[in-house]
Amino acid sequence: MKYMFAALLAGGLATACTTPPAPTETTSLAPAEAAAAGAPVALFDYTSVFGQDDRPAADYEQYEVRKSKEVLAFTGILPGVTVVDLEAGGGTYTELFSRVAGDSGKVYMQNPPAFDAFLGDAVSKRVDGRLANVTPVRAPFDDLSAIPDASADLVTWLLGPHELWYTPEGAEPGDLGDPETAFAEIARVTKPGGHFIALDHMAPVGAPATTGGETHRIDKAIIIAMAEANGFTLVEESDILANAEDDGSLNVFDPSIRRKTNRFLLKFTKG
Repeated sequence: MKYMFAALLAGGLATACTTPPAPTETTSLAPAEAAAAGAPVALFDYTSVFGQDDRPAADYEQYEVRKSKEVLAFTGILPGVTVVDLEAGGGTYTELFSRVAGDSGKVYMQNPPAFDAFLGDAVSKRVDGRLANVTPVRAPFDDLSAIPDASADLVTWLLGPHELWYTPEGAEPGDLGDPETAFAEIARVTKPGGHFIALDHMAPVGAPATTGGETHRIDKAIIIAMAEANGFTLVEESDILANAEDDGSLNVFDPSIRRKTNRFLLKFTKG
């Protein structure tokens, strides 16, 4: 969506910082879940990847707006994991995932071809010569064939699921991908026990999916139903980006609500 693209281009250049060594054993589960399951727990200091360095100042501005420290911790990402960053844009979150995953991890930075005009060279500037563990994927949301089956510990879609019902300027309806096929692809690339994180602008309860192409919002019940239909179970929900004063009626670009929308943040586990 157009709102995202302005923020997406907040990507930038930096010399890759020293990545933390991966522990000998890791789990894609969050610490509390891992402990309950008897799995080895590897804690990570997420604040360590937010230190001031030579990445663009715009990244740091986005961190504040997006509450990125809290979101990163919610994902439960750990060193050594494989991440699929759907609709990565210019890579503000890709940068963070790359630094946490480290040398033994891998990050797929996915964007659909229909976003080319908005992104320009933002992806190459973010990745080329600096983020060795990141692989750009230029493909619609319903074709993740560049990513192997059951290879991802974590799939994230941050401020994006509603895009499945949106048509960018100059694109044809459906260019971003078929919704049902897209969720099937998410399930295909996720390992059993892996996580899918969905974050988006909340539409009024009961709003149709087509709202995604109108106000750039989606009722979280739609995302939950589609994830569950593809073998995922909702295991956690966060209100860190909630705003009770936003009734969901305004377009997210409206100046009175922009960057202050009521947003849902969901974590699913693949069965």
